[in-house]
Amino acid sequence: MTAKKPLGLPSVKLILIAAVAGVVAGAAAVYVKQGGSGNGISETAALAGDCKAAKDLSAALNPFTKGQVAAMVAAQQPLSLKTVAFKGAEGQPLSVESFAGKTVLLNLWATWCFPCREEMPALNALQKEMGSDKFEVVAVNIDTGDDEKPKAFRSETGIDRLGYYRDNTMGVFNALKKQGLAFGLPVTLLIDKKGCLVSAMNGPAAWDSEDAKGLIKAAVGAGTSL
Repeated sequence: MTAKKPLGLPSVKLILIAAVAGVVAGAAAVYVKQGGSGNGISETAALAGDCKAAKDLSAALNPFTKGQVAAMVAAQQPLSLKTVAFKGAEGQPLSVESFAGKTVLLNLWATWCFPCREEMPALNALQKEMGSDKFEVVAVNIDTGDDEKPKAFRSETGIDRLGYYRDNTMGVFNALKKQGLAFGLPVTLLIDKKGCLVSAMNGPAAWDSEDAKGLIKAAVGAGTSL
């Protein structure tokens, strides 16, 4: 099995790819901006006591983090992400807690991020095949400015199964960055039905692969018994 790095230690290659993409697109603010959009870091950490079961789930899923999703790294400590916030299609405030009861694959992406653009169709396919009242891919766009670019990209590439979620303040990215979970884009987190972190990955993956579907099936199945 592929050796895994602990959360908080991304590969040098991923950091360089993300940094170059950000500079080319004029998006260096992703790495330095400290603003927020209602993402309460201290509140998130304080809720970690609710997440002890997620650590057991992380361990149970380790055999499924292989192949195309081998870069998914298990959470080492209980961590609640309930208060991580963004907006819905109509601009309504949402958070991870809005999806309570579902296993969530939370993905942050931007139109200027080339790996993100390549990954989005696979995330769309995963949602099409496995989306249900027990699982959802929540792909949050963090382009600054208005909705024109992300909506145009979704239309051009046939992204029709993913809900439209946005945070043009990049507060959601910075909230995860402060927790040592986000170092560039894309970043993807597997979250249990209570809003607790199970595992995370920096960098793209083939989310429509059999490896990815096996991981999600195992997560949803194990999560229903917790």
